[in-house]
Amino acid sequence: MRDPKAKARDTYRHPAETLQFFELSPDQTVIEIAPGAGWYTDILTPYLSAAGTLYEAQYLEPGTQHDDGEARMRAAFEKKLAATPSVYGKVKVGTLQAGIFAGFGGSLQGKADRVLTFRNIHNWMEDGQLDANLRAFYAALKPGGMLGVEEHRAIPGTPLQQMIDTGYVTETYVINRVTAAGFELDGKSEINSNPRDTKDYANGVWSLPPTYRGGDTDRARFAAIGESDRMTLRFIKR
Repeated sequence: MRDPKAKARDTYRHPAETLQFFELSPDQTVIEIAPGAGWYTDILTPYLSAAGTLYEAQYLEPGTQHDDGEARMRAAFEKKLAATPSVYGKVKVGTLQAGIFAGFGGSLQGKADRVLTFRNIHNWMEDGQLDANLRAFYAALKPGGMLGVEEHRAIPGTPLQQMIDTGYVTETYVINRVTAAGFELDGKSEINSNPRDTKDYANGVWSLPPTYRGGDTDRARFAAIGESDRMTLRFIKR
């Protein structure tokens, strides 16, 4: 089911180890936040298809105009799921905007065993929606439920605006914001660390694969570095 190009990125993203760290099981109710093109969706869907439930919450920026690149990606994601109902027919798709889940046919409050977010924290910081979204995740989880976070990792002490501009976020900042929303830090993993990532590029984290925002400039060097150095954290709702 997975595209070979997507599978080739497993060497950087370690999906099996990451989901094991998040203590995923096939009978859980899982909310994936901002699935993008569906890289993790294609892993979660078959895993949860028999006994679990998968909610996909597409992220809408406050005041989003529906003719931008993100809107096109959301439309492509929904088209992909609709094209293969035998695979994706049980996946429930809705939205998250300004800390509010919508479009799922009812409230998600207290329904989820896991909320998972992969490389999205920096976007919510830029939009000013991080705290509202974290509170929504807390409300959606059952007591004992887990929030799994993967995010590009900044050098400790990096200023806030630099984090927003580069896409790299300090681990301390993430932990402080998530625990302020009511969560308890339950574990850290170095599964997705990359010591080759020096984090000092003109186009921030988007200099690296798969984005290569700088085009052909230093492309071979960035390819050799690989994807970003990332924190992998899990938090519990007590």
